[in-house]
Amino acid sequence: NRIGMYVTLLGLRAWTDQGYSIEEIDTLTGTLIGRPKSATFRTADLVGLDTLLAVLEHLYPAIPGDRNRDLFRVPDILQKLVATGTLGAKTGQGFYKKQQDKKQQSQILSLNPATFTYEPAQPIALGNLDAIAKLPNLRDRLQALYVDCSRAGDFFRQTILSTLAYSACRIPEIADRPLEIDRAMRWGYGWELGVFELWDALGFDRVLSDMRTAGLMIPDWIDQMSKAGVTRFYSPDASNDSQDINISALSADPQRVVWQNAEADLLDLGDDVLLYAFHSKGNTLSFKVMEGLTEALQILESSSAKGLVIGNDSANFSGGANLAEIATLAASGTEAIAHLIEQFQTTLQWIHYAPKPIVAAIQGRVLGGGCELVMACPQVVAAAETYLGLVELSVGLIPGAGGIMRSVARTVERAASATPGHIQPFLSSTFETIATAKVSGSAYEAQALGFLPSTARILMNADRRLAVAKAEVLHLDRVGYLPPSQNPILVLGRPAGAVLNQVAYVFEQAGYASEYDRYLADRLAYVMTGGEISAPTIVSEDYLLRLERDTFLPLLAQPKPQERIAQRLKTKKPLRN
Repeated sequence: NRIGMYVTLLGLRAWTDQGYSIEEIDTLTGTLIGRPKSATFRTADLVGLDTLLAVLEHLYPAIPGDRNRDLFRVPDILQKLVATGTLGAKTGQGFYKKQQDKKQQSQILSLNPATFTYEPAQPIALGNLDAIAKLPNLRDRLQALYVDCSRAGDFFRQTILSTLAYSACRIPEIADRPLEIDRAMRWGYGWELGVFELWDALGFDRVLSDMRTAGLMIPDWIDQMSKAGVTRFYSPDASNDSQDINISALSADPQRVVWQNAEADLLDLGDDVLLYAFHSKGNTLSFKVMEGLTEALQILESSSAKGLVIGNDSANFSGGANLAEIATLAASGTEAIAHLIEQFQTTLQWIHYAPKPIVAAIQGRVLGGGCELVMACPQVVAAAETYLGLVELSVGLIPGAGGIMRSVARTVERAASATPGHIQPFLSSTFETIATAKVSGSAYEAQALGFLPSTARILMNADRRLAVAKAEVLHLDRVGYLPPSQNPILVLGRPAGAVLNQVAYVFEQAGYASEYDRYLADRLAYVMTGGEISAPTIVSEDYLLRLERDTFLPLLAQPKPQERIAQRLKTKKPLRN
């Protein structure tokens, strides 16, 4: 709160004293710089302006020795808002107010600090931020914004330099190390990069020079760092497994970069372990990400590397396949899509049966194709707060990259015996999970749903996942790693398919599924039970993969999936057609 309130008050001062609008400040303090989309003023409204006031009333008397103490005085405008019962979202108005216009359309108004009235948003005058906003890598966006010459760059430089200097002066007063402050800001405020990680991203020497030019107070320990020639808070050396692994630091070291393209890096973690880190928009499995994954697998097998970690440092591991790319490719004909799906399946099978250990390190949302990728990895290290799901039916498709095949295989393994009577209840449960696009509420539930293996390592400290994944690779190599054996899969045939079709019918009749949802569920049941097979039969993985492909491809040509995909791309919300 000490640092978080400092940042909030810098935003308030820019609004009341420097001519920046609420909308401009929230644009510059949200996702653009790796912070929550609620940014400054929307966050204040959600927390409650009375809560904000209470925190400030506690802080100011508690920090008599803080040279920046005057900034923590409760702003007059905040006092007035709370006094009039304007407390934010819980009272319907705060810095923002939502109301209906004459056409009964929702309209978001913002507070004018001079008149205390709510007005429509004025045009944002921040220069051309579009080019910066489109940069997929946070480090690149921060660097571009820092050197920007518009009002946007001026605001960012001023606030970020002040925040970095203030935070440095709080060591050792409120924390012993930069790491503790960075963790607090990431865990407590939802920042993608902590204060000192951000400083590293912008360049230690450049920031320090600009602080001196601005006349900001610099603590002795920072000066001592500079004099000693230390120019990073976090070392790019990731060979020590007792430390968290910083992907940004690694990718900034040319000696650590084994291979890269615009959306992925293959990095050397030390100890002959490689890391495939992808950073596409939304961390989707785009063409470039899949191209890089193939390259990483080739390098893994041809080099002396002991194994591979797949992960990234975003809040969410992967949003699945890139729907925009798939929609564009589908428009060119089924042959191109058929090749893509087959290639996707082949790559994930390669991961599963690679001769060296491959470990996925995951966190946040892991959806659709991202979930299929993780299911293909022989071992997984997951943050406890990981949310996995095969959600393809929500966009009018079925899983097509092995998700169904692996789900059926794991379902059969969980049954008490190989008799259909023992398998059917588990199969019905798995069918409902996929047909309703259910997403696990945690990594533990993901194990219960069959998305994660029972051997998965689940961590309460998400920041440790890459280091633990690296340790898993080394352990598996040390004990003599053997890839999984290729076991046939028992499918139950058309009688079991009829049971699943009945489940879909009940969902439709109860109003939980549309007619097309039921159709998709029937196609899912068709694949899960082996297609036209009339009785319980042992089949190969390749048989089910081919059945997935042959069922998936015709769906893309139908209008309803195209409508669902277009709606998701446009609004990020599902369409129930």
